[in-house]
Amino acid sequence: MEQRLSYLKQHLQQNDIGMAFIQGKANLFYFTGFRCEPHERLVSLMVFPNAEPCLVCPNMEVSLAKEAGWQLDIIGYSDHENPWEKIQQFTSDISFQGTMLGIEGELLSFSRAEQLKNAFPLTEWTKLDNIFMDLRLIKNEKEISVLREAAKLADFGVEVGVHALQSGRTEMEILSMIEFELKRKGISEMSFGTLVLSGEQSANPHGKPSMKTIQKGEFILFDLGVVLEGYCSDITRTVGFGAISDEQQKIYNTVLKAQLDTLEMCKEGTILGELDRKARSIITDAGYGDFFPHRIGHGLGTEVHELPSLNENNSDVLKVGMCFTIEPGIYVPSVGGVRIEDDVLITTDGYECLTAYPKELQMIK
Repeated sequence: MEQRLSYLKQHLQQNDIGMAFIQGKANLFYFTGFRCEPHERLVSLMVFPNAEPCLVCPNMEVSLAKEAGWQLDIIGYSDHENPWEKIQQFTSDISFQGTMLGIEGELLSFSRAEQLKNAFPLTEWTKLDNIFMDLRLIKNEKEISVLREAAKLADFGVEVGVHALQSGRTEMEILSMIEFELKRKGISEMSFGTLVLSGEQSANPHGKPSMKTIQKGEFILFDLGVVLEGYCSDITRTVGFGAISDEQQKIYNTVLKAQLDTLEMCKEGTILGELDRKARSIITDAGYGDFFPHRIGHGLGTEVHELPSLNENNSDVLKVGMCFTIEPGIYVPSVGGVRIEDDVLITTDGYECLTAYPKELQMIK
């Protein structure tokens, strides 16, 4: 954390920014090691160019912040107190006034912006989103180690789901079995709402699991991930339940080829947009181009969706230490959908698949 804060302070000094005001959950964790769900209460980090940073949080969270490793100043407040008054007092003591204020432009709410304006009426604002994203883009060895373990737990979640497939069970029942077993392993937070989608439901990339009973002859799509020590995993696997049609088999084989061929391009120096174009060309040539509606992947780290964005127009290049997903899909109404997704790390030798659950088509009887 100290190195990250030092880099940010250097940026503030070089750009005449008097304070960075950070309140996004992922960025707070990245700079403090403290991850919490504040609800409507203010939790923020103030970083200054020439003074020690300060964390602001409710009194009920102070001990948790210290347990997470934060050893610098903390402004605690009770529910009957106004944290902004305490912030104004603290910043006046370190002579912060009338200078540039750095914010998270993509995350700052209107009401929180109004409170900032009232607290610091003479400041101009500048967005720091790109600085935060650039810092988070390249993972260090400690981060990679956690991401590997998070990926293993995602593999385990899919394994539980596949073993739970049984005629008469509903999507929600299978979903609950997956999350129950992950909680038994100590996972308290999923990266996002777990998906178990069957039949026509699987043709919706972000469908909503329901009380639908799974049926023979359907695709069953699992999409899930866990949060482990603040870092996210994300895996998708699709299996056949009972016998499937020739068209379903073709769809699956097309997605698998698109995924495998795209993975082989994952190495330092590859243009990100080329990954999307590669998978899209394979799917289009097979006649399913209109049924691949999303990008090939997204970055992975303290958020399940972060930079880089692997869309066809991205001209950035892959760098060692980047972690992201590769997840082509085909979704045909009335037939079903297939998505195959892995978590990928760029290494000096090419790439490493962090997720390892088998991708060859499984037929569950």
